Amino acid sequence: MIKLLDCTLRDGAYITDSRFGKPAIQGIINKLQDARVDIIECGWLKDAAYEEGSSFFHVPDDAKPYLAKKSKDAIYSVMIDWNRYDVDQLPPCDGESIDAIRVVFPHGRHHEGIEIGRKIREKGYLVMFQAANTLSYSWEDLEELAEEMNEFDPVSLSVVDTFGAMYFEDLSRIVDVLDAHLEPQISLGFHAHNNQQLAFALCIHFINSLRDKRNIMVDSTLSGMGRGAGNATTELVASFINRQEHGNYDMNAIMDAIDMYMQGFQEQYTWGYSTPYFIAGLYQCHVNNIAYLATNHRTNARDMRNIIESLSVEERRNYDYDLLEKKYIENQDRIVDDEKTIAELEEALKDRPVMLIAPGRSIIEEQEKLRGFIEEHQPAVIAVNALNEIYDCDYAFFTNAVRYEYARDAHPEAFNKTKKILLSNISTSPEEGEFIVNFNLVIKRGWKHFDNAVILCLRLLNKLKVKEVYLAGFDGFKTKYNESYADESLPTLNPDNKWDDLNEEIKAMYRDLHDSLADSMDIVFLTESIFETKE
Repeated sequence: MIKLLDCTLRDGAYITDSRFGKPAIQGIINKLQDARVDIIECGWLKDAAYEEGSSFFHVPDDAKPYLAKKSKDAIYSVMIDWNRYDVDQLPPCDGESIDAIRVVFPHGRHHEGIEIGRKIREKGYLVMFQAANTLSYSWEDLEELAEEMNEFDPVSLSVVDTFGAMYFEDLSRIVDVLDAHLEPQISLGFHAHNNQQLAFALCIHFINSLRDKRNIMVDSTLSGMGRGAGNATTELVASFINRQEHGNYDMNAIMDAIDMYMQGFQEQYTWGYSTPYFIAGLYQCHVNNIAYLATNHRTNARDMRNIIESLSVEERRNYDYDLLEKKYIENQDRIVDDEKTIAELEEALKDRPVMLIAPGRSIIEEQEKLRGFIEEHQPAVIAVNALNEIYDCDYAFFTNAVRYEYARDAHPEAFNKTKKILLSNISTSPEEGEFIVNFNLVIKRGWKHFDNAVILCLRLLNKLKVKEVYLAGFDGFKTKYNESYADESLPTLNPDNKWDDLNEEIKAMYRDLHDSLADSMDIVFLTESIFETKE
């Protein structure tokens, strides 16, 4: 028999910080009941006072208001971390709220997890187990795990692809050993993550591997909701079981749950496959490492891969933000001897006004004015992190490898004829016509997006003793990415799409820079900008 376990309210709690709201929690549970989902995981048990509208419950009674219409055909579960919940405070099961508790434990901690399970069962609850990062288990580990589970005799044991790193052969190895050694009355489950876009395919492989052999259980969430790359989707798994395994799930009820509740969450939050989370799967890496690099440093895919690759296997499976920060800085701090470069650039710009062409849309809308300014004042023209072929530039200043390579590929003629100033995080070996400047020479930490290209370029010009700077295209971000740039195809450097927050941060960085310049540099805005500091 195949059972479907929906864990939207549990795994999705990572996305919403458990704050689904009372109507959504109650509505999702009711719709899953209507859909005849076999096991409905309602959230977590946590060592904290309960707040209404949260799927973090302190005791099972906290879930009771959401289970007023319990179905006799469904099992209602919650999950606990093996070491993050005091089961001594757990009241006896009264049959009116939660029926089952799933205990998740990491590799090497199944003995402790089982002991927690014993205490839970003594209080009358069904007990299920999740073996996190099952991919780490050797053949011998799996045999030992099966033996321990046979002695305990839980409702189920679930294989977990914690890092979304499994291929079919990995899952087959694990399933074959557990199926051979696990007592037949214990259901074998599978929880997939979608880092490599294999979650649904692995679920199908799991079902096909155990069809007619034993009872199995498949985890999924509505719309694949879950931390990072997300999970197998309830709608896909339910539909597959209906069509291929004689299932009886009501797809209309599942669609209603998505229409009524999930679409709103999808508009507010982000989850699902992405290149950074593919990197997490590739290296069996905890998603918090990926989130930190993406959120705090807007790290591009190549640098992210290099940083994660520099971690040990054990370091990847955990998350240490101080260590990540150190590795990030090591990756960026490619030290070069730039004394000669600085001297050459200083001499080239000596006593000249400098005009910066930033990528904002205004450089297209006001090109006649800007080209007239160039003709009249003859400034040294520097393109910032992007090239636009309507302007002949003396230099192009790049702070990001993705923008550098895009300019090379999209505008080869302009790229080849323009001298380039690169920060050392892009390259340490200049090609012809390139000047390499140390990354740390121009950055100032303290902001989430401290590497804004215009700010960095202004800092460099100040160090080059430039006195007079004219700014064009430093407009500020609109709510839609393609409304912000002269080149709508320019790669985005802000993966979280929080443009208002980014604008405020750039304003703060510009004010800080402006105040520090005192009388050393005059900055004049040639196009309208939300960042302009009024005297």
